[in-house]
Amino acid sequence: MLLKERKALVTGAGQGIGRAVARELAAHGADVTVCDIDPQTAGRTAEEVAAAGRQSLALTVDVTDHEAAVAAVARSVERFGRLDILVNNAGWDEVMPFAETTADLWRKVIDINYKGVIHFSHAALQPMAEAGGGRIVNIASDAGRVGSLGETVYAGAKGAVIAFTKSLARETARHGIHVNCVCPGPTDTQLFRSLPEKVRQALERAIPLRRVARPEEIARAVVFFASPLADYITGQTLSVSGGLTMC
Repeated sequence: MLLKERKALVTGAGQGIGRAVARELAAHGADVTVCDIDPQTAGRTAEEVAAAGRQSLALTVDVTDHEAAVAAVARSVERFGRLDILVNNAGWDEVMPFAETTADLWRKVIDINYKGVIHFSHAALQPMAEAGGGRIVNIASDAGRVGSLGETVYAGAKGAVIAFTKSLARETARHGIHVNCVCPGPTDTQLFRSLPEKVRQALERAIPLRRVARPEEIARAVVFFASPLADYITGQTLSVSGGLTMC
């Protein structure tokens, strides 16, 4: 098993991509701390991890709260003895033209999508360094690489996550901590389903593979970065978009 007995923490793991990541990590042998702002969905994902034969811990956490992030990492280390893998997945957006957005929306988008990554990454550094290394995988978005209509502030926050990933990777390499970034393209999540049908169909037509991603397909990229298969990879950004964007 690629991740046998590794200890992982996933934010925003109650549904969508985060849930798929937690399940996939467990399928490859990891014990998983499931963090989400919704205690019910966090509990359900933790049950699925346990059903896969791995240990789990469900925590109700608001990623915009730095002290809550520190406490969650401490609880995870107390439960499992160490932290090998951190997946910063929690994200949120409302799709609308930038001219119609408000300062409250800007703050919420930046606090969840960017500051949440900062909070958990900062909390994880010490226990990872003390253990001799670890893996941080940040979930950004292709919106942060190429822009996205109706998601201007979100794209800016995800672009910040990409730059943060590269800079943190340079700082932490000497401690054996690898930091990489997965950028999903359109994915079958609650946010995608909330879009107008015409928009969804147009996106599907624009993707060379002619469909949006399934959450588990994003999760497999996370497993790759978290596993020994990526032992010589850090500071990288991987687009998982069915060919919609190409480097």
